[in-house]
Amino acid sequence: MNSMQRVKVSNALTMAPGQSVLIKGWVRTKRGNKNVAFVALNDGSSIKNIQIVFEASKFSEDDLKGVTTGASIGVYGELVASLGSGQSVEINATSMELYGTADPESYPLQKKGHSMEFLREIGHLRPRTNTFGAIFRIRHSMAFAIHKYFNDKGFYCLHTPIITASDAEGAGAMFQVTTLDLSNPPRREDGTVDYSEDFFGKSANLTVSGQLEGELGALALGEIYTFGPTFRAENSNTPRHLSEFWMIEPEKAFYEIKDNMDLAEDFIKYLVKYALDNCMDDLKFLNDMFDKELINRLMSVIEDDFVRLTYTEGVDILMKSGQKFEFPVSWGTDLQSEHERYLVEKHFLKPVILTDYPKEIKAFYMKQNDDGKTVRAMDILFPKIGEIIGGSQREESLEKLERRIDEMGMDRKTLWWYIETRKYGTVPHSGFGLGFERLLLFITGMTNIRDVIPFPRSPRNADF
Repeated sequence: MNSMQRVKVSNALTMAPGQSVLIKGWVRTKRGNKNVAFVALNDGSSIKNIQIVFEASKFSEDDLKGVTTGASIGVYGELVASLGSGQSVEINATSMELYGTADPESYPLQKKGHSMEFLREIGHLRPRTNTFGAIFRIRHSMAFAIHKYFNDKGFYCLHTPIITASDAEGAGAMFQVTTLDLSNPPRREDGTVDYSEDFFGKSANLTVSGQLEGELGALALGEIYTFGPTFRAENSNTPRHLSEFWMIEPEKAFYEIKDNMDLAEDFIKYLVKYALDNCMDDLKFLNDMFDKELINRLMSVIEDDFVRLTYTEGVDILMKSGQKFEFPVSWGTDLQSEHERYLVEKHFLKPVILTDYPKEIKAFYMKQNDDGKTVRAMDILFPKIGEIIGGSQREESLEKLERRIDEMGMDRKTLWWYIETRKYGTVPHSGFGLGFERLLLFITGMTNIRDVIPFPRSPRNADF
């Protein structure tokens, strides 16, 4: 094989004819006759393949026997103007090296349609498909855009712990972390497990949110964001839930609820615009193959101001809608996805920010309004998704925070460090969480959250 530098397919497709190139990748398809073979080669750098032309005068049938769908090859040749449709250049091969064969009888990704369910069963190979190549390139672009957005705004990235002794949501559905012998754990006199003998000297779990620690950072650095994995041990087998997922959680000192809403709307519009500006080839593929409205929907999010209304106003609209919901709605109920999507997709036809939820259905740390019934929560609702962002102004009053913790039957002792921030220089502050995979569902048009993360973790599924 020629010792020249390898060129990626994405770059080769933009080069002028007449240049010699070395391309390496995986065979998508091979067709031809006794005089010539055409191979579509892809290296993951683009949704587009590059066509390799093998002329029989240079390559025998025996030379090309191992070049089948899924095989990996390196090809040296000349870029020439393409006579076929779909690409401006192709490669007239002069030499080829076969790196790895793929048995046509057993290789599961032959040229035909595959269901998403089938592809989940072969998670080790599904990134090689056009669909998942597109999704994972978009996932990378969105991760980069998130860091760029906050960096450019002067926020600091804070790495919050993955192992924690606190439950930010008060939800209780947490994965336990332990080094105790589960077949014979040490026990106290009353029969309960003695966690003082565990690795951390106390019960520990995988985090459900970096928010509480994020607040500590914001109350020193001013504006921070976290971007890391979070874990929920809920037995939820829905297209919108994962047991392991990624969260982006900005936290800002001296921000009140309106500042929080403004930031969240600007942030999400920035990300959608970034995808349109930088991922259009992949978006066009997903638009054409899965969701013909995808690009139009993305563009509409940038163009429209989000509607802002209170939970009470939202419930009023739902109750007067005449719509038959699976879950009946009344003031005080936690809104379900069907309620959220009705407001967005049927009533307003644009994203909605709902605020001022009943305190009984929200977390202990949310700032209480003067009415004694509601808190300064904010949820952003999106078409096809429902809630995509959840956040609030935080309760900065020591007295109110402690009272709420007691009302909810939580243990002040495990939250002593969080409570102390309200004793020493407390300030109004706010934050929100964006579920990364929920964002990706919206950006890609996929309908199942397991299809926007490389290796999904869900109940009874920890393969690959």
